[in-house]
Amino acid sequence: MKTKFALAATTALALLVASTAAQAETLRLLTWGGYAPDNVIKLFEEANPDITVEVTLSNNEEMVAKLRATGGAGYDLAQPSHDRIFAAQQEYNIYKPLDLSKIDTASLAPNLLEGVKANATIDGALYAVPHQWGTSGIVADVSKAPDVKGWGDLCNPEYKGRTSMRLRRTILLGTAFALGKDPFALYGDKAAYQTMLDEVTEKLISCKDNVKTYWNGGDDLSTLLLSGEVVVSEAWDSTAFKLYGQNKNLVYVPPETGALAWIDTFVIPRKGEADDAAYKWINFVMKPEIVKLMSDSTGAIAAVSNGIDLLPDDKKAAVQAAFDEKDLANLKFFANIPAGLEDMEGKALERIKAATSN
Repeated sequence: MKTKFALAATTALALLVASTAAQAETLRLLTWGGYAPDNVIKLFEEANPDITVEVTLSNNEEMVAKLRATGGAGYDLAQPSHDRIFAAQQEYNIYKPLDLSKIDTASLAPNLLEGVKANATIDGALYAVPHQWGTSGIVADVSKAPDVKGWGDLCNPEYKGRTSMRLRRTILLGTAFALGKDPFALYGDKAAYQTMLDEVTEKLISCKDNVKTYWNGGDDLSTLLLSGEVVVSEAWDSTAFKLYGQNKNLVYVPPETGALAWIDTFVIPRKGEADDAAYKWINFVMKPEIVKLMSDSTGAIAAVSNGIDLLPDDKKAAVQAAFDEKDLANLKFFANIPAGLEDMEGKALERIKAATSN
């Protein structure tokens, strides 16, 4: 009798384990470095024991490429910037509309939510909500380069061999503004945009002697600046804020033409298989106590109403040292990229990379 009871109990336990395993799901995140730190994942999985988080690190170009290659399969939640949604969705149909009733939108900063809605609404359907925001501009060692004002200083002969930049589209846009152009205003005229790109390309080729090296990620940039090899560089403000915590001479400088502002978003890929888990993650990381952990990891500002106040003290001090109200009013938010422009920009970047300095 005992044997039968033990066998029945063992069978029941096995069925329970099998049932639990069957119900458990994996949330596959396609995101930026720092956007899914281990401590946040641990807390999320503790709060949602039926969900396991799997992270793939990426960037804007790779996110779109990966989802394009699979038709929106392979991931359950992705985080492209707000200007990488409209054209990608129209061309490749890689995202699915969001259900806002499942998102705590009341916690989001209204201006950032409305900004993303303007960029990511197609045929009445919304495809993204904001998560983190920040800017691209200049970081300078003010003890060695105290007079830096903007993008043009990357080509200032005074800093020959001691500047750096990232060979991606941001440096093209920043240089265009430094040359008195508004690249976003030219998005609708490919011929005019190409003319602008040609001018920008020649400018960046002509000042290659100024560039110590081109950086690829925040770690590269940090090493160059902390070592003193580079004194002026293009930078994400989040990286600059982290550097400020290590060396108060390394200060983020919003360019006088306006820092380029981005909003990283949440989107659900068209063939995602864990929508409920995705919505749970979105709401979880917007909680104030989690925002503090996330901003400590990313260095960026959460897209919640009091995002700056929720920054760690060192990063809050860095923001206050970098921005005044005039700088914040002068932000240049990235506009939606029309189809074909990134191919044009890619050719310009290849020309710069391949060229020898004048």
